[in-house]
Parts: sequence; C-alpha cells; structure tokens
Amino acid sequence: MCEDSVCEMLAVSRPFEMTVISLRNRYCGNFYVANMTFGLPESSVLQPIWDYLHTNHESTLRSPLFPVLLSVSTYLFLVALFTVVDVLAPYCPSINKYKIHPDKPVTWTDIWRTLGLTTYNHLVYIFPAAVGQWLWRPPIPLPKEAPTLSEFLLGILGCTILFDFQYYLWHLLHHKIGWLYRTFHAIHHQYNEPFSLVTQYLSAWELFSVGFWTTLDPLLLQCHCLTTWGFMLFNIWISTDDHCGYDFPWSLHNLVPFGLWGGSVKHDAHHQKPNTNFAPFFSHWDWLAGTGTALAQSAAMRGRESKEA
Repeated sequence: MCEDSVCEMLAVSRPFEMTVISLRNRYCGNFYVANMTFGLPESSVLQPIWDYLHTNHESTLRSPLFPVLLSVSTYLFLVALFTVVDVLAPYCPSINKYKIHPDKPVTWTDIWRTLGLTTYNHLVYIFPAAVGQWLWRPPIPLPKEAPTLSEFLLGILGCTILFDFQYYLWHLLHHKIGWLYRTFHAIHHQYNEPFSLVTQYLSAWELFSVGFWTTLDPLLLQCHCLTTWGFMLFNIWISTDDHCGYDFPWSLHNLVPFGLWGGSVKHDAHHQKPNTNFAPFFSHWDWLAGTGTALAQSAAMRGRESKEA
C-alpha cells in the first residue's frame, strides 16, 4: 500500500478515534482495569505462562476450533468426575451425606438419557458450528503481551456478572411466557433434582443462547484471549457445580460471604419451585426483583447447622 493511502486512512480514522477517546473521558473518566491492581504482582505471573503457550502452541491456540474443544473437553471431564461421585454416593455415606437429596440417587437411566441428548446436541449442532468456524473464520492473532493478573481476574469477574444478568433476563422470560417455556426450556425441567449431566440437558436454542453470550461478553469487555479462555472454563465449572446436586463445604456458595452466590442449593430450589431463583450464579437479581425463595436448604446444610447449634 502506498504512503499516501496510509496517510489518508490515518486522517480518516483520527477524528473517529478522537471522538471515542473524548466520549470515554467524558462519561467514564480515565478508568482502566489495569490500574486496579489490588496489590497483585502484575508483570511476572502470567507472562511466562503466555510466552510458553505462544511459543509452543501458537497454531493450536489460533485455531477457531480451540475454544470449542476446550469447552467440550472441560465439560466432559467435569461431568465424568461428578458422575463417578453419583454412582458411588448410594454405597458411600461419606459422599451421600453431601447430596441435596440423599434419598434420591442418580440412576443409570438418568445418566444414559441425559448423556444421549448431550451427545446429540454436540454432534448435530456444536460440531457443525465448529467446523464452519474452522472453514470460514481466519485464525485469530495472538498478542505478545499477557494480561496483567488484575486484568485477568477482573475480566473473568466482569464477564461473569454480565452473563449472569443476561441469563437472568432470558431465564425469566422463558418461564413467564408459556410458549417460550414449553418450546425451549421445559426439557431442562424434566428433572426436579438436577445432577451434573442436567447442565446441558437443553434445547438447541438454549444451548446456542448460552454459547452466544459466553463468546460475546469477552468481546464486549475487550478481554485478552487468555482471559476469554479463563472465563469459558470458569463458566463451565460454575454451571456444572450449579447442577451437581451436592452441597459440599468447599462449594462457592459456602465460601462467598453474605449469600451473594446462589450455587447448587439455590438452583436446586429453582428446579423444585420453577418460578423462583432465576439467576444462574449470583443472588442479587433475584433479591432485587423479589424472585428468590427461602427454599434453599439441603440435608447437608441442615446437618452442619445442627452440629454448630
């Protein structure tokens, strides 16, 4: 490209760039996520990891198939672990005592049924979409610099908060509008006592909706690709944990203070009383909208509280 063309492009783009900067400074001020360090070590934590990945696995990371393979493999790994726990629970009191419904074991019929729909959705919808991305989407460029630790953590938190709001609205509408519920969401509520494989026991529309926001939100927040992949893994983990059917002492809802995190107990309550507890992760939207429920006690939680009393 000739020098004059480059100058013309810069001249055209500069007013737009200045407009964006002026609007940002006017309405947002000079706010940068990277400035919020919270005393975390910034430059030495993630850069060596990113340098290793960038140097040794660049072609894999740039592939449009990589996020799909990462998501699917992570989900299958997590549900495999929880399924082993489900199979052992009836014969192992030390595990069964943490079940939200200890008197209702997960049967092999439940496992094969949910696994069948999960496999069908991945073969019929996810795999063709992944192949389409691989054929038509060019490999993504990888930045040389890793995100700072604060950018990484705050990016995952920001995406989770945004996703939580989006799914709350989607979930609320699909319960309040009968046609949407019957057509797209009722299949997920065939199980009143969820277990890990119910996480993706979904209609194609719901599966694509969740995948769309998981992909879109890091783009909206301009996250580094390493942050994007971290959010994808975190989202899959907490979604599976929401449906696992266990109330472990180390579960997030038992660690996050002030009842801010919903977790498996509150989502189990949603399957018991479907017009309550619509938020997937946090509790503030249900509290603000009055859609929460007090039906959020598990046998494991009651046992711990009785011991403490």
